[in-house]
Amino acid sequence: MPGQGRSFLVFNGPTAALTAHFAYVTTGTAIKTMLQIKPTTNITGIWWGYQFDSIPNAPVYTELISTGTVGATVTSYAAGDIVKYGDSGGAASVIAITANTSGYTSSGEGTITATRLLDSGGPPMASGYETMLPLDHEFGVVANDFVRIRMHTATAVLACCWLGWVE
Repeated sequence: MPGQGRSFLVFNGPTAALTAHFAYVTTGTAIKTMLQIKPTTNITGIWWGYQFDSIPNAPVYTELISTGTVGATVTSYAAGDIVKYGDSGGAASVIAITANTSGYTSSGEGTITATRLLDSGGPPMASGYETMLPLDHEFGVVANDFVRIRMHTATAVLACCWLGWVE
C-alpha cells in the first residue's frame, strides 16, 4: 500500500555533490529521455514534474511512460543521486544503478515496442508542470520495466525534471 514503503526522489542530473544550483539539461529537438529508472521490485510512482529555465517559445511535449524492457542509453546515477526522501537514514533504493538502466540525459532512445503512457504533462507552452498523485490513484511499475520522462520540441530549452516513488 502506498505511503507505507520507503520513498525516493531523483532528478535529471547528478545531485550528490552540488556546490552550486542544479544544472538544467537541454531537451534537444528530437524525442529525448530526460530521466529514467529501472526498479528491481514493483514500485508505486507518487510524484513527478518538470520546469524550464525560461518560458518555451515552441511547444515542449512531455510524457511520463513505462517502456517494458527497452530503456534509453543514459548517464547512470551515482548512489548518492537517489534521494532517500521519506527516511534519510533508511536503506538505499532497489532501483538498478548500472550502465544504461537508471540515469538521465539520453544519447539513444532504443527501439521501443510497447509503452504505457502514465501522464502527458501540462500544456506544451507551460513553464512547468508538477503532480503529486492522490492516494489510491498512483501509478504502478513492475520490476524490470523502465519509467521514463521524455521531452520533444522544435526549439531546445533547458529543463529540470524529477520523479518520486515508493518501494
